[in-house]
Amino acid sequence: MDLEEKIRALPTKPGVYLYKNAEGEVIYVGKAKNLRSRVRSYLLEASQANAKTGSLMREAVDLDYILVDNEHEALALENNLIKQRKPRFNILLRDDKTYPYVKLTLADRYPKVFVTRRLRKDGSVYYGPYFPGNLAHRIVDLIHRSFLIPSCKVDLSRYHPRPCLQYYIKRCLGPCVEGLTTPESYREAVRDTQMFLEGRTAELSSSIAERMQLAAAKEQYEMAAKYRDLLRTVSELQEKQRIASAEENDADVFGYHFENGMIAVNLFHLRSGKIVDRREFFWEDLPELLDAEESGTPSTPGPGTFEAGAFFSALLKQLYIDQQYVPRSIFVPVDFADRETLAALLGQQTGHRVEIAVPVRGEKRSLVDLAGQNAKQGYDQRFRVMQPSQKAIQEALQEILVLPELPRRIECFDISHIQAAETVASMVVWEDGVMKKSDYRKFQIKTVSGVDDFASMREVIIRRYRRLAQENRPMPSLVLVDGGLGQLHAAAAALEELGLTSQPLASIAKREEIIYLYGQEDDPIVLDRRSPVLHLVQRIRDESHRFAIAYHRKRREMRDRDSELLAIPGVGARTRTRLLEHFGSLRSVQMADLAALTAVVSSKTARQIYQHFHPDPLPVLENTGRS
Repeated sequence: MDLEEKIRALPTKPGVYLYKNAEGEVIYVGKAKNLRSRVRSYLLEASQANAKTGSLMREAVDLDYILVDNEHEALALENNLIKQRKPRFNILLRDDKTYPYVKLTLADRYPKVFVTRRLRKDGSVYYGPYFPGNLAHRIVDLIHRSFLIPSCKVDLSRYHPRPCLQYYIKRCLGPCVEGLTTPESYREAVRDTQMFLEGRTAELSSSIAERMQLAAAKEQYEMAAKYRDLLRTVSELQEKQRIASAEENDADVFGYHFENGMIAVNLFHLRSGKIVDRREFFWEDLPELLDAEESGTPSTPGPGTFEAGAFFSALLKQLYIDQQYVPRSIFVPVDFADRETLAALLGQQTGHRVEIAVPVRGEKRSLVDLAGQNAKQGYDQRFRVMQPSQKAIQEALQEILVLPELPRRIECFDISHIQAAETVASMVVWEDGVMKKSDYRKFQIKTVSGVDDFASMREVIIRRYRRLAQENRPMPSLVLVDGGLGQLHAAAAALEELGLTSQPLASIAKREEIIYLYGQEDDPIVLDRRSPVLHLVQRIRDESHRFAIAYHRKRREMRDRDSELLAIPGVGARTRTRLLEHFGSLRSVQMADLAALTAVVSSKTARQIYQHFHPDPLPVLENTGRS
């Protein structure tokens, strides 16, 4: 069944759909109230030459879907799948920063207190998040000094011969050594810590004051003085504590600035009516597809159109779904179609009402505008002020590498292997300021045996530029190779063999980040680490390295998959190919029953394959007439 037939056969229920490319990678995840209607719209938009949807549909060859009961489940599942699969046509939250929590391990014999950014279902109690992030560390330090609850890694399920330094500097009660403290005293300290973290200041102060008076009445003056100091500390430092609590005036405020295909977003955290922290996000390479239906905008935007609604719909899902704390109010600068659905889902998740609003006037709109102004400043610092124009970088690169003309196209090569296994090469292309992924190329090394990066580089350069010459296509402004002098000279020998002796050629060595220009090897180019030219060359080099490693991993996976089938008696290369073409993957072959296998290969071979993956006794198979 081809892709169009699959789309037309989709159910009309809510769910999540996943587009896949020829390599089986998920390239886009979306959700819909009506799967058939939504997914069929992609065919319509592609037929109308929509540039964004068209690029997705040109690459998509397969489609999976998952049915759910309602829109809330679709939202949650879509968010989880995007975070797991990281499809390149979706907007991805690259900044994985999370605010810290204070963790109290109540499930332990002697509870400890830690700062953590990861919440687990382990019996512990988590308090937070804290704004700004270093506040959590200051609070834990206060707990050490005042309540003497430790954060050490010592196993407190048993006793040890001697305490650590924390006990001697009076930052721990010493539960690791028998007799230094009692379970009752430790439980009292834990209760005080809980009240402090929960913000029950009045109750905590009253409890400490009672204990202080009782100790004084018993003439335990040293203990009374300890309680007096603790009472003073709690009173003084409570005002500095800003725990994110579900109060009515807690809010997150978003603003953004979009220009030249790049976007800066500012997020203000308001707690108890005050801005306690600010967070910045930047995207330099937005995905080609922004779902117009999600944004509530027309479904056929023109090329280069930025759909802010779709962007904030995707951003808010990744920021808030499955988070322990969500403020009661979230203010965004633009509306989007599933805003109310997302707010209802977050309300169910947190147990309190969550409002996602688009203010149009008043103080709230002023806050959104303020966030937008800060985003504009962040954009200028990130993309404009600190980085010269693309033409200026090209001119500087031309001058530094003594190029005959302004560099418009750079082709960069890298070799990848592990102990000479599955040696491959990659070529990535930078053209007019952007990475041109449609021109990327992969190479299997065919003429080199063993570990020989230089010979592999020579082979790839010859294959690439011999073909360009045969097709009468222009050479790039610069050929760049990943490596040092050895790779540079191998590439130069290949170009010389093809008669391309005037082709500009350079290499960039790892670690030292030195650029070698062919013909001037004795005078390598060492740029300042802040140089935009160096950043450009590094960016191109790193992309070639990433692309080579990804292809190498795929080749290894294919090799491992093929070798497992070939290890089965009776399975040769032709049988292996027939099985994979019929079932689509090794996993499907593993899960196939005897009847399905017998439909492809002989009954004897089918039994061998089934027994290889299922060592249990074989089921009885009816005679199919196949021998």
